[in-house]
Amino acid sequence: MRSGHHPARAIQPGLGPVPVQVPKVRSRQGEPVTFHSALVPPYVRKTRSLEAALPWLYLKGISTGEMQAALEVLVGPEAQGLSASTVARLKQTWRSDYETWRQRGLEKEDWVYLWVDGIYSGLRADEHRLCALVVIGVTSQGEKQLLAIEDGGRESTQSWREVLLHLKARGLKAPTVAVGDGALGFWSALEEIYPTTRQQRCWVHKTRNVLNALPKSVQPKAKQALHEIWQAETKAAAGRAFEGFLTTYEAKYPKATACLAKDRDELLTFYAFPASHWQSLRTTNPSESTFATIRHRTKRAKGSLTRDGMLHMMFKLGQCAEKNWRR
Repeated sequence: MRSGHHPARAIQPGLGPVPVQVPKVRSRQGEPVTFHSALVPPYVRKTRSLEAALPWLYLKGISTGEMQAALEVLVGPEAQGLSASTVARLKQTWRSDYETWRQRGLEKEDWVYLWVDGIYSGLRADEHRLCALVVIGVTSQGEKQLLAIEDGGRESTQSWREVLLHLKARGLKAPTVAVGDGALGFWSALEEIYPTTRQQRCWVHKTRNVLNALPKSVQPKAKQALHEIWQAETKAAAGRAFEGFLTTYEAKYPKATACLAKDRDELLTFYAFPASHWQSLRTTNPSESTFATIRHRTKRAKGSLTRDGMLHMMFKLGQCAEKNWRR
């Protein structure tokens, strides 16, 4: 401390501002010394823990205009240097992270299962709502990862073809099974790009579509009958339940039974795989549950985000969710 101190400045850790004075350092010969404190680098006003909290608060629904007030509650009324521009800089970082992530190679892993879905946000641009085409993959070791989040415009065959061709260029080999909604243009693209991959239709979407073709008075009983199909212990038992549903409702409600029957083989694909995987393979819940928070976040930011900005936000939300995924 013989050379004095630099001007005091307040550092923002997670528990409120702390005044800090960093000692100056000079050599005996009077020459400048290139020394910087590892604890308090030059110009730093916030600790890493607080810097990490900013994107989390933003992604969870705190708008840039409300950021200052939210942080004052967390760290005290002396919170400083936490303006909307801080989040704006974070968005630029997210853009860079997203571009790096979507170009990473996939050839080192054996990807066996895929879940695909089109996630619509509340953001409206041009004439169409933003639809993010999402692909989640599972390795042969049981690890789930996001493989793609792309702006598809709509869930068309051409949009999905572009996504799959990009994945193939990054090294994705033909997966064993792909799980998705029957209404997707994905299936036509899959047959073209990965013809050997087996198809599994989502039972949640199929149940909803079948029930929509039935009167409300019939729906509770029909829903239970549908559950007996995909919850059967064996494929043979599922086949009997399937035939029972068709026999019961075909005469009066042919549209409902036709909706179910047209995807019979694709609805029962999961029986060819380990029983411990059935719960995951029967539906697109891994992607649906992961991006459920997007609808909430969109309501907070749809007026201030571009299509690219919304896509980058979906990417960051997906990364947050990945940390909690189970094998």
